[in-house]
Amino acid sequence: MSITLKDVDHVANLARLDLTAEEKERFAGQLNAILKYAEKLNELDTDQIEPTTHVLPITNVMREDVRKESLPIEKVLLNAPDEEDDQIKVPAVLD
Repeated sequence: MSITLKDVDHVANLARLDLTAEEKERFAGQLNAILKYAEKLNELDTDQIEPTTHVLPITNVMREDVRKESLPIEKVLLNAPDEEDDQIKVPAVLD
């Protein structure tokens, strides 16, 4: 697979970039070099390698949930820009 100038032009259009012809040529060459380098991975024999989701043996780094007291509603409402009936009042998002 190789990147053509048409591909570079399409991606530039999606990214709202106005590239010169010289920049398109340069980016096409750079992207093709990246793809060529990535194709080297296909040369590796990975049949005996077990698939992993992470390079390090991390299991679960989340802490246990600990039940604790909530803030009083008065303190919470001190941070609210507007409140009504002990609730934070926000602008309507639906009609």
